Amino acid sequence: MAKRHLLLPIAALLLGMIASERAPAADAQQLLAKDTCAALRTAAASVPGQGPMLLPSYPDLPPGKVPALENVAFVYDNALAGIALTACGDPAHAQRIADALLFAATHDPSFHDGRLRNAYRGGPMTGDKAALPGYWQSAGNYWSQDPYQTGTATGNSAWAALLLLTVYDHTHDRRYLDGATAQLHWIQAHTLGSAPPAYEGGVFGYDNAQRQQHWKATEHNLDVYAAATWAGRESGDAALVRQAAIAKGFVTSMWDASQHRFLVGTLDDGKTLSRDKSGIDAQVWPLLAFNPHPAEWDHVWAWVESQHRSGDGYGYRRQPDGVWTEGTAQVATAMQASGKPVPDALWRLLVSQRSTAGMLYATPQERIATDFAIGPTSTEADFFYYHLPHLGATAWAALAAKAWNPFTGQSVTPAHQAP
Repeated sequence: MAKRHLLLPIAALLLGMIASERAPAADAQQLLAKDTCAALRTAAASVPGQGPMLLPSYPDLPPGKVPALENVAFVYDNALAGIALTACGDPAHAQRIADALLFAATHDPSFHDGRLRNAYRGGPMTGDKAALPGYWQSAGNYWSQDPYQTGTATGNSAWAALLLLTVYDHTHDRRYLDGATAQLHWIQAHTLGSAPPAYEGGVFGYDNAQRQQHWKATEHNLDVYAAATWAGRESGDAALVRQAAIAKGFVTSMWDASQHRFLVGTLDDGKTLSRDKSGIDAQVWPLLAFNPHPAEWDHVWAWVESQHRSGDGYGYRRQPDGVWTEGTAQVATAMQASGKPVPDALWRLLVSQRSTAGMLYATPQERIATDFAIGPTSTEADFFYYHLPHLGATAWAALAAKAWNPFTGQSVTPAHQAP
């Protein structure tokens, strides 16, 4: 009898996958919206109480498989989840995540400057301080923390601001606008670099040895542009308007007109342009964050197809080694914003990534590479995605299926082109 109970959800999943292969695109999109919204609601409702909480980024991680990711709630994934829950019609759970970020920014274990870490411990946020992730390392008998998780990346802070602004739009509670503005002011004070002027990567490392990251990312700066534009419009803060202009100038300068694509940013010196690598997010997010955008940016789709296509989906890096579920959903969202039809096969691919527990797998492959390193202490490009149910992938798929633009807090509409 126990085996039968185990097989039932697996059989249902397989039947759903078969049905999705035959379903028209509209049906597959609706099914994706239904499944991803349900998965996000279930995950949020499973956290006890009504107070501040964060969701684990890898909720179904087998114990001991990747100790550094167990019950780790990345700020970026949670900001996405909160925005997606709003798009799914569940603003109350989005507000719980936003409340956790407000608490974390003002109750850090070590710092008192309003920063957000890259990750916290998943679950209810209680106590006097925001709990950071970590685990007991039996080989050596010490408490182990990840130096990336304890750091603060500029893009993650900007995404936190985007969630807070989304919740502010729904509640009109000034706390959320002030919280978003505080994150943007922290970015301004701690990450602004020169020659060219733009926002650098943030800080990396343990509390007693944090180091500045001087590289500048196209993706981070467009995050700052979107959040500062939104917050500046709502608050009337002239400093945010200037911040948005700085970030916009950098992103615009990263457009390579000869190859019709965006460069990913600079190398560690903050000056030398990185020309060899490409990330799918840096290519398609500008079409969502900038409205209007220069007409020539629409030529980026040729680069996306030639450099990032992987079967019916898209991969993270150039000439990818597999599908990145999150990135494929980002492409679907940007296609809708660009007035391009989303292929039927793309919607069906996303539906097929649903795990038995509901969350989407980060990739259908066992592991895919990004060509990027986690941090300055890495000796190789060690940033990978694994075949694990992932909060961020599920949230982006929900945003795509609901046609929601996380950079503006509104439904996706085809962008008007600037001259």
